[in-house]
Amino acid sequence: MGRMPSFDIVSEVDRQEVRNAIDQAQREIANRFDFKNTNSSIEQNDLVITLRTITEDRLAALRVVLEEKLVKRGVSLKGLDYGKVEEATQNTVRQVATIKVGISSDKAREINRMIKEKGPKGVGSQTQGDSVRVTGKKRDDLQAVIALLKGADLEIPLQFENFRD
Repeated sequence: MGRMPSFDIVSEVDRQEVRNAIDQAQREIANRFDFKNTNSSIEQNDLVITLRTITEDRLAALRVVLEEKLVKRGVSLKGLDYGKVEEATQNTVRQVATIKVGISSDKAREINRMIKEKGPKGVGSQTQGDSVRVTGKKRDDLQAVIALLKGADLEIPLQFENFRD
């Protein structure tokens, strides 16, 4: 009995592209007239991004710059999670944005349930750490599962990899 065709559902982000996007955002902020003398910054610590500036209005503008650059570099905004706006030192406000990676156990349950209820018969799936493995007898069934998940709004970016026939 050979192995059945399978693939993995993951939620990952290209960290190099995140870095590139932040670099571009920092450059734009440094050069824009409307950010002059606003003490504005975007700092990155791996997948945690801290936005700082003087007013909530400028903060909204910083978010726009950040999101534009991420989208341009192919980083999905679905994984972007904003914390609440906080008062910070020297009359500034700050907000932390986290780019979430991996499929949480709640999301994995949702995905498994969706595949069971709406996927083709004979397709199975199981959670493996922060990814989900999907198996089926027919490659077409696996393609149908991918189409199903692409059409569903699961609020996190999904990628499909490790195809095995």
